[in-house]
Amino acid sequence: MAHDEFWPFYLHEHAHRSNRALHLAGTSLAFLFLLAAVILLQPWSFAWTGHLFFEKNRPATFKHPFKSLASDWRMWVLWLLRRLPGELRRHGVANAS
Repeated sequence: MAHDEFWPFYLHEHAHRSNRALHLAGTSLAFLFLLAAVILLQPWSFAWTGHLFFEKNRPATFKHPFKSLASDWRMWVLWLLRRLPGELRRHGVANAS
């Protein structure tokens, strides 16, 4: 499955606003932790909880780790650019609020 085919699936798996907020916070923290890891030469990591509490599904990372990571960053960039709500609507994500 190409990433362009995976992207709509990924958005549907992140339909709940709270789950997206946790992912965006986690991706932002991951970026900061990665930067700190490079500067301090220390490894850092971050876990996913939004799927368990909000989406009630299994993270796509387990089946598609690289596509899921790329999609985390894509969602983060779209959120920063304030284009995420339009992207969610475009792909028919019902809980796009």
